[in-house]
Order: sequence, then C-alpha cells, then structure tokens
Amino acid sequence: MRIHIATDHAGLEFSTQLQHHLAAAGHEVIDHGPLEYDALDDYPAFCIRAAQAVVRDQAAGIEALGVVFGGSGNGEQIAANKVVGVRAALAWSIATAELAREHNDANVIAIGARQHTFDEASTFIDRFIATPFSGEERHARRIGQLAAYEEDGSLEPDPRATTGRPDVLAADDSSFDPEAG
Repeated sequence: MRIHIATDHAGLEFSTQLQHHLAAAGHEVIDHGPLEYDALDDYPAFCIRAAQAVVRDQAAGIEALGVVFGGSGNGEQIAANKVVGVRAALAWSIATAELAREHNDANVIAIGARQHTFDEASTFIDRFIATPFSGEERHARRIGQLAAYEEDGSLEPDPRATTGRPDVLAADDSSFDPEAG
C-alpha cells in the first residue's frame, strides 16, 4: 500500500522512524515534509499535500492512506480534513484507530507524536492500515451524508421541522447576549 506522511517539527524524528517501519512492512512511503527541523515551520501545507495525494491516488485506483502527526495531532488532522474527500481521524488508541477505518472509512490517521511512544503510535498506525471499512449500510449512509455536505452543502432534513419544535441554531431572533454571560 502507498502511505503518504507529513508532520511538523515536533514529529520529525518520529517521521524518520515511521518511514523505516512502514517500508520494512512492505509499504511504499511518500514523505510530504518537512525535510529538516525548523521549530517555526508551518505544518498545514505538508499535511494538505499528503491528504491531496491520498485522494488523488484513491481516485486513480491506487490503494493509499495517509498519516499526519505533530505534537498533538489536532492541527494536522484539521489541515488534512480541509481537503475534499479526506476523512482524517485523530487516533489515541488501538480502538480509535480501528474504528476510524471500520466505521468511518477514514483515509488519513492523525497522531500526537508527543502524546505516545513510537511503539504505541506505530501500533495505532499498523492497525489503521490493516483494518478494512466494514461497508455496513449505516456507516456508508453517514459517509455519504458527509460527502454530500462537502460537495454542495446539503443536509438531511431537520427532524424538528416535523415536530413543530424550532431549530434554535437557525433562529434569527435570539436574545442571547454573549457579553452579558
């Protein structure tokens, strides 16, 4: 499988170890940066390029996934999720890594390199790569809803519309004053 990876400065050492680990497992690894340590680097471009490559490969029929990581993995996950077609999931355990693939068909995993040992994180990544999407109808339906929103902003009908209960988030007449607390 082709694995696209990206990090920030916090995960650079982790990236090197991970590339060797994944290559030893038979994967083709493509590194999207950074190339050298810079404490002031900006991770979004690295992670977005990795995510774009995953989507491009998958659209071409190439089996590919992505791995993005940084200190917490949060910013890297957010960056990857800006790419249309990406479902990046932050994993902090074997169970969250597995469920990201099994239920959400996530195609990018985000890891906090400062939150886990290399052995822990590589175990999460290995499980993520090895776990197939279940294909269950309920999960496929939900992923379809996410894709529809991403494509054209469409949402499923609001269940409050048929019950007569107002959609408090859509109400224009809110009297809430954030400065008043």
